[in-house]
Amino acid sequence: MLGRGFAILAWVSVFAVFYLFFNHYLERQNNPNQEVASWTEGNTAVVELQQNRAGHYLLNGTINGRDVSFLLDTGATQVAIPGRLADELGVSRGNRVQVRTASGIATAYQTRIDDLTFGDIRLRNVSATIVPDYDSSHILLGMSALRALEFTQRDGVLTIRQ
Repeated sequence: MLGRGFAILAWVSVFAVFYLFFNHYLERQNNPNQEVASWTEGNTAVVELQQNRAGHYLLNGTINGRDVSFLLDTGATQVAIPGRLADELGVSRGNRVQVRTASGIATAYQTRIDDLTFGDIRLRNVSATIVPDYDSSHILLGMSALRALEFTQRDGVLTIRQ
């Protein structure tokens, strides 16, 4: 009986290791920029992002010192924060506004992000919207943040300078 228990425990352990390995592998495929490649050239902060298999640029960063995942979106006018993430990040809701999204017109709330970082790039007092109906684990990094930066794309690599 004891041997059978150890055999079951061994198989459960093997499956757990496989799960953890493949989960990490798939997450890396989705977001190859979990550790953002960043350096400085003189007074210029530089970030280099790898495109994921779907052709998007996902990256990890922070909002007000809290870890977040961004989806870079040059077609978005504002940084867009999903409603459930806004509460976790302690971002307060301001005036109610109507916004145009890929899904149509939605209600959103204006806000400001005191501190937004990724790699060595730091942006302060960034205009954003909280979109309660936006159901995602990623924050759209829109032009209200990106307009302060210079970026170029070549061969699946996006280089951002501040």
